[in-house]
Amino acid sequence: MKTIFNDRHALHHGKVEMFRGQLVPCFEVPARADYVLQELRLRGLGEIIGPASFDNDGLVRVHSQRYLNFLSTAWDEWVALDPANAQRDAIPSYWPIRTFRSDVLPASFPARMGLFSFDAGSPLTSGTWTAARAGACCALTGAQLLARGDRAAFVLTRPPGHHAGRDFFGGYCFLNNAAIAAQALRDAGLERVAVLDIDYHHGNGTQAIFYERGDVYFASLHGDPHTEYPYFLGYADETGAGPGQGANLNLPLPRGTGFGPWRQALGQALQGISAFGAQALVVSLGLDTFEGDPISGFGLQSVDYLFVGEDLARAGLPTLFVFEGGYAVAEVGVNAVNVLDGFSQRAG
Repeated sequence: MKTIFNDRHALHHGKVEMFRGQLVPCFEVPARADYVLQELRLRGLGEIIGPASFDNDGLVRVHSQRYLNFLSTAWDEWVALDPANAQRDAIPSYWPIRTFRSDVLPASFPARMGLFSFDAGSPLTSGTWTAARAGACCALTGAQLLARGDRAAFVLTRPPGHHAGRDFFGGYCFLNNAAIAAQALRDAGLERVAVLDIDYHHGNGTQAIFYERGDVYFASLHGDPHTEYPYFLGYADETGAGPGQGANLNLPLPRGTGFGPWRQALGQALQGISAFGAQALVVSLGLDTFEGDPISGFGLQSVDYLFVGEDLARAGLPTLFVFEGGYAVAEVGVNAVNVLDGFSQRAG
């Protein structure tokens, strides 16, 4: 299994985020990817390559042009407001909820930042666009490998992506790598693709992107949004709309869920993917289901991730793993590579 590594990921390094009413050091840090890379090298689990070069066409297939325009120039605009801003991250503080308009693009940078975001926990830094765009190229490279016949590949990048929607960022995510990969597989000629999100937090961005489409199946097992971020999406009654009716499966689970019931939910998601007739699988690989994760609440242990990988391999599909969450930094490398190792051993 090849790993496509984003060697520019560390250019995105937020200083602080808003968490439960106070500014705290960011949980999403460069060391997360570095520990995974270290573990991959330690175990010798496949070749590690860089991404191929792509233009923005693959991004525009998933994200709106005006959102991409904003992201690509946001840091320069932030610093232009005040040269002192170069020493601090940009964090949104205004949002156009409900009766406010979102069709008009404000001239004010803070207003536009609110228009294109949904929380105050995702600092935008000098290197955010460069790191996120390189990550999207990693996702496109992974999709290309699968389309050319590889059984599996791993996209090792950050910032993560599954909370990013067509025209908004949040939840540490700016470009939706899993959605970009799924769309690229469709564009390569596959008629049906599935995205399976196993992060602790619901992949609201991925769901929203594909919710009214019947060619991409989205399945997610995650913390119950009644109590867990992102709160406003991820309920079991969200099953798709229009042509996408029946192509969305949410399996919310209560805080404290252990591996047994979590694995049963995984089996249910895989059954749905099989019934859909997917020709390829994109896995949003979040490791914040780990019992020691500081901002999550499931009880999986490191050894459990080997069985997760085995279960995913049994699906028998070309599979692209895309790195998402996991904030127990010292353990995230072992946990991520255990999934890949379990998959590889089972897939042969």
